[in-house]
Amino acid sequence: MSLLPISEVDSETFISAEVSTVPTTPEGSLNGGTDKVDAESSGTRTTVYDADSDSSIDPRPVRTICCVGAGYVGGPTAAVLAFKNPQIQVTVVDKDERRIRRWNSRHLPIYEPGLAEIVRISRDGLSSSKETTPTSTEDDVDQQTQLENPVSSSARAPNLFFSANVAKCIRESDIVIIAVNTPTKMRGAGAGSATDMTAFEAVAADVVQHAKNGAVIVEKSTVPCRTAQMIQEIIAVRRPDAHFEILSNPEFLAAGTAIQDLLHPDRVIIGSATTERGQAAAETLAGVYAGWVDPSRIITTNIWSSELTKLVANSMLAQRLSSINSISAICEATGAEINEVSASIGMDSRVGDKFLRAGIGFGGSCFKKDVLSLVYLAETLGLKEVGAYWHQVVLMNEYQRDRFTRRVIKCLNNTLVGKKITLLGYAFKKNTSDTREAPALEIIKSLLDENPGEIAVFDPCCNPYVIESEIRQLHGYGPPALSDDGGAVKVYSDAYEACASSNAILIVTEFDEFRNNASANISLPPSQEPSKAVQEKIISEIGGVRDHASISYIQDKLNDEPNCAVDCPDCHRESCSDPAPRKLSESMPKKQVDWERIAENMGTPKWLFDGRCIIDIKKMSKLGIKVESIGSAGDGF
Repeated sequence: MSLLPISEVDSETFISAEVSTVPTTPEGSLNGGTDKVDAESSGTRTTVYDADSDSSIDPRPVRTICCVGAGYVGGPTAAVLAFKNPQIQVTVVDKDERRIRRWNSRHLPIYEPGLAEIVRISRDGLSSSKETTPTSTEDDVDQQTQLENPVSSSARAPNLFFSANVAKCIRESDIVIIAVNTPTKMRGAGAGSATDMTAFEAVAADVVQHAKNGAVIVEKSTVPCRTAQMIQEIIAVRRPDAHFEILSNPEFLAAGTAIQDLLHPDRVIIGSATTERGQAAAETLAGVYAGWVDPSRIITTNIWSSELTKLVANSMLAQRLSSINSISAICEATGAEINEVSASIGMDSRVGDKFLRAGIGFGGSCFKKDVLSLVYLAETLGLKEVGAYWHQVVLMNEYQRDRFTRRVIKCLNNTLVGKKITLLGYAFKKNTSDTREAPALEIIKSLLDENPGEIAVFDPCCNPYVIESEIRQLHGYGPPALSDDGGAVKVYSDAYEACASSNAILIVTEFDEFRNNASANISLPPSQEPSKAVQEKIISEIGGVRDHASISYIQDKLNDEPNCAVDCPDCHRESCSDPAPRKLSESMPKKQVDWERIAENMGTPKWLFDGRCIIDIKKMSKLGIKVESIGSAGDGF
């Protein structure tokens, strides 16, 4: 079966399954929304969810949701769905039992600000005292009241669960969300640009096989346009007598702010068939989000538009980054300052200031993959010029990263032999442990070719064992890379030790801890104790204010966290013999590093290469450190 190009799709098969390919919401639709026309468009309509509408098709009550995939999308999404809908049981399933074990422990498999708090409250529950902890989700009157009003109530029953029993969870759920990884295909037709749908197709087949008749299947993974047809064809083969509505509900999460993106989304896109059943299913899912999202931000579209929206959105953002990075090269050659240029450009209301921060290039699991998927879509449709246009975004990103590495080598007299190089940051962006497509790994590969004395790596969020595992598997690199194996790379858990005796420090990730200006201080003074109102806000919504007093307030109401097994490998790796529950204060932001202390212990020459434009060059120069920054001609040395 081929999903692309669209012109080759047998649309009659899909239309016969009550899914329309009409690109707009028809006038007089029964989805319970209000049609609004964009005055600048050619009459294309989107539908804004209206919670007070008089739809002739009632949305189905949702009691159970199953999210298949416990990764960077599925885990946080399910946690917030459960947190904001305490009357709904939300279960996350994954065949990776080790990952499920970590979600059910104090060792969450991923780091996101606010995620630990959300999981603790939803997974373990809140109570007025430890003695009155709710132990079940029976629908007795008192407990149901507590579930429906978790803020004013003193207790809350757990409603977030993690399981490896995939079939059972799918079978028992009203809504099944597919949130598995869809990487770029590396072999065969379309290698290097097409989306690898292996995992998604396998999960879709499992969902169709086990879901109860009438369940709503939701595409949360980023998928090629027309993927819903693939699911419909699986249904036709495996469950021809069953009926499932398929929805597209793409995620728009940014690593490091995923929880805030879920709590305060710019928009929630729900794509569906334009039939009455399809629109009723969309309204059902919209009702789940309406528990906390303003109805005006819940937009329904046809399913093809929704699937394509995610690819286009990420490609547009990646394009902006590559555009400003291309200008940074001109700035370095002319003496212009990229921060001044981007600030001036960003003040133009037609352009805006988002994604105009120059750096060593974008990383993460989405941008490159989604741009390449758009390239493949264009090429298979015969639009070669369109594909070439978007492919240049990826090429510019790789050029920016490689240009930064070449600049490091050049400033160090074209030799790294016997020299220590320190990378501050390994994750692809700040406030996340996500290392997928991180520029750091490619930078390390290039530096290793220069035979340095040592490459030190420190990241405040990433687990050192994860970093070591990735470096050990450097693709195509012959000799061992890690120092423990006889190589040059050593991963540190302390920034000062990583920087000691270093000849050059590379800021690879824009963590606030690495800044050298007072305005970047991310720790609240102990005297700033929040009011009770702020504490209540933390209970009702994990948000921007996170300090010791308010976290202690939450801690007092939390039910006991699951204890780790005696043979817990995470405890063993962390040398954690104390089985006591982790305190939420452990996820508080760290303080900035003391650059004066670092400068005193560096080797000579002392170089700092700012790959994220976060350093005040003049202040660093006073410490005797030579600075080279993206988009700047340097500090005058």
